[in-house]
Amino acid sequence: MGVVVEPKVFLLGETQANQEGINQLLEHLGVPDWSSDAESSAELLTEIYGRSCYRSFGTTLNPNVTRVRKTNSDYIENTLQKGDGSIFEHVTANFFFADVSRVFTHELVRHRVGSAMSQESLRYARLTDINWYAPTVIKEDNEAMKIYMSKMEELSKLQNELADMFELDQEDKNFTVKKEATSAFRRLAPMGVATNIGWSANMRTIRHVIEMRTHPGAEEEIRLVFAKVAEIAISKWGNIFADYNKEIVDGLPWYTTTNRKV
Repeated sequence: MGVVVEPKVFLLGETQANQEGINQLLEHLGVPDWSSDAESSAELLTEIYGRSCYRSFGTTLNPNVTRVRKTNSDYIENTLQKGDGSIFEHVTANFFFADVSRVFTHELVRHRVGSAMSQESLRYARLTDINWYAPTVIKEDNEAMKIYMSKMEELSKLQNELADMFELDQEDKNFTVKKEATSAFRRLAPMGVATNIGWSANMRTIRHVIEMRTHPGAEEEIRLVFAKVAEIAISKWGNIFADYNKEIVDGLPWYTTTNRKV
């Protein structure tokens, strides 16, 4: 039988700065001694790409520039306030969302700009037990939970009965036959079945999706997932996400910023 699960968020990777290339660029620009106090590659690269637009690594490269912001936090804060969002597209973070429903993934794939997705294939990965997320409105109602539990158990049982009927666990069973049957069986799985999806996005997109999907009007499960994304982002790339405020609404965090649509 399946069990109730909670969505999980993992940060698998992020764009890393190449210091050798940075040094070569600074030498080429004529500011070999320039340095940043950025605490992450994401913040450093964002600053470099931004400063390159105006040659604002100092006051010697552009005669129109008479003063520059000294710290990474000040520089990024000013950029956010101006709404210069394109420089935040250079850095990508790689997330993995586990035990999320197809309800969630159908919502997520709407955010295609600046992102990449790789979803678990239920054509190849055969379902056995139907694990699922229990929305609060169901979890708080005992009778509703009984109905959900009963139906999920029934659907889990059905997946296994069909696999037995088609003898999919026989050692000599052709994989093409397994795939065809597995693809057919998934049609009897609910949208609430727990699955996995990888999601990579640039910082501009991450900011946008956090704003959109932690909003109280968003679907509960996606609010929960992107609240976790926001926690990671604020912890890892504090200057890029320093302008976010957290408020608890209906038991879930809502992250807002005055610098919307960067």
